[in-house]
Amino acid sequence: MFALPESWVWDFWLADDGENYHLFFLYASRALPRPDDRHYRASIGHATSADLTNWDRVQDVMVRSDAPAFDDLATWTGSVVRHPDGTWFLFYTGVTLTERGNRQQIGYATSADLLHWRKSGSNPLLCADSRWYETLADGQWHDEAFRDPWVFADPDGNGWHMLITARANYGRADDRGVIGHARSPDLRTWVLGPPLTEPGQGFGQLEVTQVEIVDGRPVLLFSCLDSDVSKSRLATGTTGGVWWAGAQSLLGPFQIADAQQLTDRRRYSGRIIRNRDSDDWTFLAFDYDADDGGFVGTIADPQPIQWTGPTLALGSADAGIRH
Repeated sequence: MFALPESWVWDFWLADDGENYHLFFLYASRALPRPDDRHYRASIGHATSADLTNWDRVQDVMVRSDAPAFDDLATWTGSVVRHPDGTWFLFYTGVTLTERGNRQQIGYATSADLLHWRKSGSNPLLCADSRWYETLADGQWHDEAFRDPWVFADPDGNGWHMLITARANYGRADDRGVIGHARSPDLRTWVLGPPLTEPGQGFGQLEVTQVEIVDGRPVLLFSCLDSDVSKSRLATGTTGGVWWAGAQSLLGPFQIADAQQLTDRRRYSGRIIRNRDSDDWTFLAFDYDADDGGFVGTIADPQPIQWTGPTLALGSADAGIRH
């Protein structure tokens, strides 16, 4: 488990430099009056590990910028990839408050060693485009959902792709969650396009997406709480948590309507990473709900994950896990 006695820890993402695993995580002081206040105080911390279990905290990655800036309120979830020239890119969500509410945009920082980071002077890279995506002006949601960039290389070698937590500009307010999409030839310049999925699949938002090929099969991971699913899906009794959906490729089509839960709401923001020692896939998530319903704010120990017939499942019993 990764825990900070003075701070809540929640969303995170991982990188592997071939020798150590790197954990990038959101954190905020436990001195805040309410756990939900953490979102507007989030900074990005950093820890390293040789085994995905025992972590050593190192210097922080970044904090919010001085106002006015696209990230002058907080820095939120992202992903890290390495350019062929050796440069590491960290893509992240910048948050600012406007008269209409919380606006989310995407920027990046670079590093030569994963420890020392510099924000790009061209930030922000991307923002919600009303041609395809809901914006604050629509007034349909509690914020402008345009965040959690997941970046990966094109499978055919044609540049890079970014998946984005977003909402469509049409459909029922509780059922507009989509996976936004952008492309880049070089990681520095990006072109936003229409979403890869349609609204009406049962989710108000699909948070913290990740796509991987697990044992030869493409799979999409995302997170959504019961408070953010559609009324029709809520009627099934779901508690929300980490979900998985089948796919035909890393770019879809994705079977969002048939998504299944990996965890209940005691675990959230699930990530998978290949374990170098075993070559197997490993699942991590943060502890969200305690038994009394309070917020926990720690990252749980890793668990193996694998296909069991047609189902993606965690390989060992644990609280909050569906098999």
